[in-house]
Amino acid sequence: MKLIGRTVLITGASSGIGEAVARAAHARGATVLLVARGEVKLKAMSDELGIRAHAYPCDVGDPAAVAALAETVRQDGRDVDVLVNNAGSGRWVSIEDADPAELLDMAKVPYLAALMATRAFVGGMLDRRAGWIVTVNSGISRAVWPGAVGYASARWALRGLDLALKSDLRGTGVGVTEIVLGTVSSSYFANNPGSEDKLPKVARMVPTVTPEQVADAVCKAIERRRGTVILPWQMKFVAMSSQHMPRMNHFMLWLTGARRSARRRAAASSTS
Repeated sequence: MKLIGRTVLITGASSGIGEAVARAAHARGATVLLVARGEVKLKAMSDELGIRAHAYPCDVGDPAAVAALAETVRQDGRDVDVLVNNAGSGRWVSIEDADPAELLDMAKVPYLAALMATRAFVGGMLDRRAGWIVTVNSGISRAVWPGAVGYASARWALRGLDLALKSDLRGTGVGVTEIVLGTVSSSYFANNPGSEDKLPKVARMVPTVTPEQVADAVCKAIERRRGTVILPWQMKFVAMSSQHMPRMNHFMLWLTGARRSARRRAAASSTS
């Protein structure tokens, strides 16, 4: 699917990967609908990009807000050709150290946000028998490490959503892509202090990619009708070992990951 002349809606578009995807799609001739909670950043970005960029402030973790967003887009006379489910949140934290509300928030965004956004916009794609849905996911959906239970669970749910959509939408003209990423040089670790310390040592062997590299991969995946893209290429070995040698994969990530005793000591020292 060529992006020129298409309308692309991107969630989490105010920074990081979402912003980079919006800029890359816009540069390829698409009209971009920028969705995020930060109205000021979205407005500044839409003003900068110009006539083919439109800001739609929305908390995609709220199903009612997503439904209202879809109605507003429809009333504005815009048909969404491509939906990029990029919005994500959540820090890496052990199950006993996570507040129940925090665990629920991690389930809402990204998983429920992607589910409800897809439900809100897929109808028009099905009517036109054309469209594309992209889910931006983490490498933890292939290989799980200690100290990130809520985060990992939500990303595995995203993986399930991608597979379910590929089955459900087969033959409808609506394509589905999952982008699976290693570490990205975004503001995630700055916004979630302590998370980087939980990254297993073996996982640090995978090179970090930039949001711009991710954005280029997203656009190429849509244009080339790719079902799954894993970035960087070294992550493919992680995914393969998870599938074909799961016990070894899990053991290595556990062995080189954050130890529970160390995590408990760190938590105790931070509260003292």
